[in-house]
Amino acid sequence: MIVRQLTSRGLINFHALLRKRRDSQSMARPSSDLAAFREIFSKASNIAILTGAGVSAESGVPTFRGAGGYWRKWQAQDLATPEAFSRNPSRVWEFYHYRREVMLTKNPNPAHLAIAQCEERLARQGRGITVITQNIDELHRRAGSKNILEIHGSLFKTRCMSCGHEADNYNSPICAALEGRGAPDPETHDAQIPVQDLPRCEQAECSGLLRPAVVWFGEALDSDTLVRAEKVLDNCDLCLVVGTSSVVYPAAMFAPQVAARGAPVAEFNMENTPATMRFKFHFHGPCGTTLPPALSPHADEKQ
Repeated sequence: MIVRQLTSRGLINFHALLRKRRDSQSMARPSSDLAAFREIFSKASNIAILTGAGVSAESGVPTFRGAGGYWRKWQAQDLATPEAFSRNPSRVWEFYHYRREVMLTKNPNPAHLAIAQCEERLARQGRGITVITQNIDELHRRAGSKNILEIHGSLFKTRCMSCGHEADNYNSPICAALEGRGAPDPETHDAQIPVQDLPRCEQAECSGLLRPAVVWFGEALDSDTLVRAEKVLDNCDLCLVVGTSSVVYPAAMFAPQVAARGAPVAEFNMENTPATMRFKFHFHGPCGTTLPPALSPHADEKQ
């Protein structure tokens, strides 16, 4: 599968890739018939749900994309790189400390909850849901989802630059020197925290500098996570694409690959994406409005 070949995160122009298949596949406009989707959903036993920033945005999570997508005077791609961390770990940690603190004030929205409740309900019927998310905020986990593949990592995990140890970290603040730091206002000056006062590894005899355990621009995604995602996508009999722009590799290829082998794909989004015409269904609107009725129990469904 293409997943094996695409292990670096980055923005792409997906339109050209899609046009290559238009001569060999039908390009009928996707349906918005909820009853037709529900009929397929009622028979699906292995469901993959791909989620992106649009889901988190409905919980008030800053996306740092597009106009206004700045922290101070920088965009995310200016800070979320190994090079930025090497040059100025204090600034990058201020950015991620701000994001962590913001996330602690946010809650799962109806879309997160609908997915989690559906997973729990279907598990009792011997059916499965796996969430493959690009989001790093853990809102799916907090909503109650169990089968989650976080392909870009988590804000609440750290990795040691010296020993490589990864660990959950929900400390607030993550270290004393970052308390009260990270304000996003463009006029705010860098704290210029000495590197020895930034988050440090607590493994015995290490004390190495910690970094957020997220996938930065230019870095490879975790190969084990990609293999697991590939298996889910190969075996699913229904795929939902929820709140994702379909322009970030390798996630941009996931749903089109499923559609290419004939499995139904349903997109839930505020707007059309470069991949919309590849899918069987498209439901326009906020995910928190469109997804709950799509995933709700059928009248004759075993509870």
